[in-house]
Amino acid sequence: MSSPVQKVVLITGCSSGIGLRMAVMLANDEQKRYHVIATMRDLKRKDKLLEAAGEAYGKTLSLAVLDVCSDDSVKQCIDGIKDRHVDVLINNAGIGLVGPLESIRVEEMKSVFETNFFGVIRMVKEVMPDMKRRRGGHIIVVSSVMGLQGVVFNDIYSASKFAMEGFCECLAVQLLKFNVTLSMIEPGPVHTEFEAKMIQDVREKEYPGADPDTVHYFKNVYLPSSVDIFETLGQTPDDIARCTKKVIEASNPRFRNLTNPRYTPIIALKYADETGGLSVHAFYHMLFNLGPLMHISMKAMRYMTCGCLRNRAVAPT
Repeated sequence: MSSPVQKVVLITGCSSGIGLRMAVMLANDEQKRYHVIATMRDLKRKDKLLEAAGEAYGKTLSLAVLDVCSDDSVKQCIDGIKDRHVDVLINNAGIGLVGPLESIRVEEMKSVFETNFFGVIRMVKEVMPDMKRRRGGHIIVVSSVMGLQGVVFNDIYSASKFAMEGFCECLAVQLLKFNVTLSMIEPGPVHTEFEAKMIQDVREKEYPGADPDTVHYFKNVYLPSSVDIFETLGQTPDDIARCTKKVIEASNPRFRNLTNPRYTPIIALKYADETGGLSVHAFYHMLFNLGPLMHISMKAMRYMTCGCLRNRAVAPT
């Protein structure tokens, strides 16, 4: 149970990675300002979270079953909270999908949207009326830089994040009238077990329906470059959790919160040329022409990001 002075924070997708670290960091807040409801589809996967949370479990951290793909599960979870009172909703649950488009079944594409897009909408629809009625609340959506700039072979994942960005842009305006804040967290590459396992899986997978050249480019050009990008630009789940905590604590939270300043030049390419050609051709040359020079180019990108851009990744107070 939360105390009257604590904010109730509900987080989706807490069995591992970013969601786990968010839950642990907020639950271990030194001032005990938060009661965290950490949710996951299957409580059998709770062990890592409980180990990381330590003594916070049962005090400032509680667990709940929640499947964002199920209307009934979402409603049951919110109904199980005292007075259905959620001060901060953090929509973190998500799944990835990478590979040649020709080899991806439509059912797989729908599954990505069911979690990444409609899962967020289910959560927002369930908590938003109460927040509007109370004239207060904070909805946070973990989006991605791929919702701002598409990345080759991530067509469907990027599309799901682009959809979420548009949804949030629309909703944020309405919510302001009810004193409800909406913020997006936009990580770049993040080192998680999920990402490592996904890269390993796609290396070994067959891609029926895709031509040999496309499979070659995916496995022998894109994947090595992707690993390089993660090693050079990647953040940790704790980095994302710290950024999210700052957004929650800010007196005037930003709507968009890019967590990785090293990725800023890549996003800037898109807005530097209204025709879109600059970013498309820049990505093309990085992937297909630089080849073994990718690692060097990634190091150079570090130096393109000055100290002022690093500061921009931190939410205002």
